[in-house]
Amino acid sequence: MPRYVAFLRGVSPLNCKMPELKRCFEGVGFSNVKTLLSSGNVVFDTVLQTDAQVELLAEQGMEQGLDRVFRTIARSVTSLEALLATDPYTEHGIPVEAKRVVSFLREVREPKVVLPLAADNASVFCLRGREAYTAYLPSEKGPVFMKLIEDAFGTEVTTRTWDTIRKCAAA
Repeated sequence: MPRYVAFLRGVSPLNCKMPELKRCFEGVGFSNVKTLLSSGNVVFDTVLQTDAQVELLAEQGMEQGLDRVFRTIARSVTSLEALLATDPYTEHGIPVEAKRVVSFLREVREPKVVLPLAADNASVFCLRGREAYTAYLPSEKGPVFMKLIEDAFGTEVTTRTWDTIRKCAAA
């Protein structure tokens, strides 16, 4: 049975309790469900075969069990393992000290701006399929990289650190 990760946009410990979220996923038939890091990462097994099917069912589960629905973007663990193996950060010469994040899109689409898009030590430097790769150096200006991601792709994405993706793929 395929193992999947659902990345939910906008989840935090303040707006969603992880045991309730887990019950929503179990309630619609997902099995071996785990939540990770209290930030909208849910790992589970399913008989479904496409990301779109998983996203729809996950959102239906939240609609039934929570007072809100968080936009869900799903990837199979197999696809996340392949993503991690490609490591575009090394290929693009990103400095070791830079923070690495990946923004997940539901469907393939062109960015609204030409890539790479850079400002204040942050760069959205690459789009591969439904994943946009960003690197940044933390600054006193805050999360400048999130503005770049929104400028390039809008708000219909969800973003995770490279380390979080690694943890999700291993769960």
